[in-house]
Amino acid sequence: MSSRREMLRVLLGAPFVSLLACDETPAPRVPDGELLGPDLAFGHRLREPLPREAWNDAPTRRISVAIVGGGPAGLSAGWRLARRGVRDVELVELEPELGGTSRSGRSELTRYPWGAHYLPLPPASYADLRGLLMEMGAYRSGAPAEEVLVREPEERVFFRGHWYPGLYPFAGASADDLAQLERFERLVEAYVGSFTSPFVRCARDHLALDRESAASFLDRHGFTSARLRWLAEYATRDDYGLGLADTSAWAFLFYWASRASDDEDVRDGAPVLTWPEGNGAIVDHLAGVIGDRFRTRALATHVFEDPTGVHVLLLRADGTRERLLADHAILALPRFVAARIAPELSLSRESFDYGAWAVANVFLRERPDERGFPPAWDNVLYDSPSLGYVTATHQRGRDLGPSVWTWYLPFTDADPDEGRARLFSAEHGDLAEACVRDLRRAHPNVDACIERIDVWRWGHAMVQPRVGFLRGGARFDAPFVHGTIRLAHSDLSGLALFEEAFFHGARAADDVWNELVGNPRDESAIAPPRAESPT
Repeated sequence: MSSRREMLRVLLGAPFVSLLACDETPAPRVPDGELLGPDLAFGHRLREPLPREAWNDAPTRRISVAIVGGGPAGLSAGWRLARRGVRDVELVELEPELGGTSRSGRSELTRYPWGAHYLPLPPASYADLRGLLMEMGAYRSGAPAEEVLVREPEERVFFRGHWYPGLYPFAGASADDLAQLERFERLVEAYVGSFTSPFVRCARDHLALDRESAASFLDRHGFTSARLRWLAEYATRDDYGLGLADTSAWAFLFYWASRASDDEDVRDGAPVLTWPEGNGAIVDHLAGVIGDRFRTRALATHVFEDPTGVHVLLLRADGTRERLLADHAILALPRFVAARIAPELSLSRESFDYGAWAVANVFLRERPDERGFPPAWDNVLYDSPSLGYVTATHQRGRDLGPSVWTWYLPFTDADPDEGRARLFSAEHGDLAEACVRDLRRAHPNVDACIERIDVWRWGHAMVQPRVGFLRGGARFDAPFVHGTIRLAHSDLSGLALFEEAFFHGARAADDVWNELVGNPRDESAIAPPRAESPT
């Protein structure tokens, strides 16, 4: 193996060993492009922040509500307050753009995602989220709008040299493979009544599943089919950035059972909504409702409460300091950040691990060659360390000519720190070459079709529901109200999903609004009623 390949193996980990070993073609020309990501230098100033006294002479502004964090949860909180008529709100975000892992990019050809790229249609019981979709025009007359429902073909899998429809590789499947697939679907159906979105409305009947891994669960039920195990692990890598051995069996079943559709196979799940820019379209809508009541490039270094209100100490990118003094605050931040800037809240960080991801946007001047089933929105490579790619132009019916493909690579290490270290040791050329080598498996002439590849490194992309993440069920009861400070983030669910972020943002905003107008606290919003198990 060449020194270049050895370096790729070290940087990108064991999953690439087989890919590199089987690739006997010359090394690809590494396309031009940028290495992008969150502003680590600015964000890491939290590790050694200035003392609070440094803000003694800083200008102070009094506001009603401060929202710290401009990801989906913070934006959902701001949107909800705006719709409630609360205008004296300010949202602060350290990055230059809003959206967190749902942010997106733009080219002359199309918009494209940098992270989350779809939203399963929420169940009818999740009226608030369906209401947002109706407001966006994405849900009309009791059904998803045609323009956001994933256009057929929705997905395909590259298996043994050809593309096939769907995600399960049926070609050449044995009778036992198919029998196990059917048995798995029947097993998941038995759990459908216990798992729903948002997370807090799930039943507690199956907490024991959190004490074992998804791999152990499949072993215990005799699921040995390599094809089924691959499909199962594709699911855990897709939503959680984890392999089967590290995923909580409870979270594994949540993935399948919470999205089951009444009239589809379990593996197909609920209808999927998407836009060329992925969930960036939802980000844009929420931000549009908030209007000009947000600021970017503003790092909250300290948040604390005293008799005068909630103090939010801000550091601007140019070094200037400012104090917001709010009647109420919403911390829409990952747990590891919230615990650092608001130590008086004594927030537990137990079982909060975060996965690292690389996302590459591949700009094509033309489509490469391929064999088998025609191009789809989601294109998955069997036995690849990546999740494959989604096509930004698919929803607009542009099946020929230039396009942008978004390629996803999760670092699924048992130790998330090791994956993060490898990700940040990799340069643009390393990650771009890994992307091209992966795509070559299905598109041998892809090198000649690529104009550029931009790569984004997400060091803490998503909280991971590892074995024991429910902490014996305590996560269901984790408080989100601390005085006049509310927490709002998908971390509260332990599931890095837009549905969860939206729920926590909206319920924190509702709690603030109830207090502002003098309503009694809505206990059902703080701890929503749990679903009953099916009899």
